[in-house]
Amino acid sequence: MSSELVDALVLLEKEKGISREVIMDAMEAALISAYRRNFNQAQNVRIDLNLGAGSMRVFARKEVVDEVFDPRLEISLEDAQRINPNYEVEDVVELEVTPKDFGRIAAQTAKQVVTQRVREAERGIIYSEFIDREEDIMTGIVQRQDSKFIYVSLGKIEAILPTNEQMPNEHYKPHDRIKVFLTKVEKTTKGPQIFVSRTHPGLLKRLFEMEVPEIYDGTVEIKSVAREAGDRSKISVHSENEEVDPVGSCVGPKGTRVQTIVNELKGEKIDIVKWSSDPTVFVANALSPSKVLEVIVNEEDKATTVIVPDYQLSLAIGKRGQNARLAAKLTGWKIDIKSESEAREAGIYPTENSLIKFDDEVEEEDDFRLNTEDFE
Repeated sequence: MSSELVDALVLLEKEKGISREVIMDAMEAALISAYRRNFNQAQNVRIDLNLGAGSMRVFARKEVVDEVFDPRLEISLEDAQRINPNYEVEDVVELEVTPKDFGRIAAQTAKQVVTQRVREAERGIIYSEFIDREEDIMTGIVQRQDSKFIYVSLGKIEAILPTNEQMPNEHYKPHDRIKVFLTKVEKTTKGPQIFVSRTHPGLLKRLFEMEVPEIYDGTVEIKSVAREAGDRSKISVHSENEEVDPVGSCVGPKGTRVQTIVNELKGEKIDIVKWSSDPTVFVANALSPSKVLEVIVNEEDKATTVIVPDYQLSLAIGKRGQNARLAAKLTGWKIDIKSESEAREAGIYPTENSLIKFDDEVEEEDDFRLNTEDFE
């Protein structure tokens, strides 16, 4: 074995991050294949590689038997004991059979096998690295696109951004740097395949974790996220520490924290609301920026009827029902919105036993319902 080959193996270990043991196993398998193919040998053989000495030797493994039927696989007890008197039947004798020109032939034949093994090992390393990043956020560079996918470089591998995971208000160009959410990592015959998203609610959650230290350290918790990517999102937050304002922490000084996220999402509006275990409070908060007069809860059907001022009805429902739809996703409750006059006519408002009431002049309203439009 030449010193150049040894140096190449060491360099391969450093560059690809593949352990020397994996490379050695690949080399041994390749050399056994080369020996059998080029010297028409079917016997069991073992390759002895010594990187330190730079040597390569081939040993034929033969079983000791009383009567030899296949001299390629068997050796008589008499012949074995000539080598070593201690051999007995069923022992295995190793005989060196290294051909004189084995080095040249082996190098030619082994190259393809070694390359394949190294490639497989490299794919395994990449898969192990990215499977741990599933449901995490990464920064990638747009490489190219076709009719179905945009291909985003994540360094060692290209990820796939499908059409239905692309934000409708974004246009991607080669070399654009974008943050993506890793939705799935698959192991295929051609190596790891990574799928990413720009529309997943998890992307919004991870962006807040990156921008808000209180979320990262656990002081503030994200309870739920509802998102219609590229248009509007709602996020509910909570803190066990009464001295910490969870909404204010997410908004940041003069709205800087949330504005950074809005810029990353190309202007997507974000409502940040305070979570509550009381559905009446939580549903009222979730309908931000609309004001709420009363929330009537039906625990059995997990449904609520929300009464809002007449002039706030369209705001509560939102464009194409978006505000109400997002609030329902955020809270997990069905929401039926009625105007004040409609509720009075139906005789369901006001009620003496309602769990909670809101009016147009609730002083603490801004403490639990803020949205990005407040900072435009």
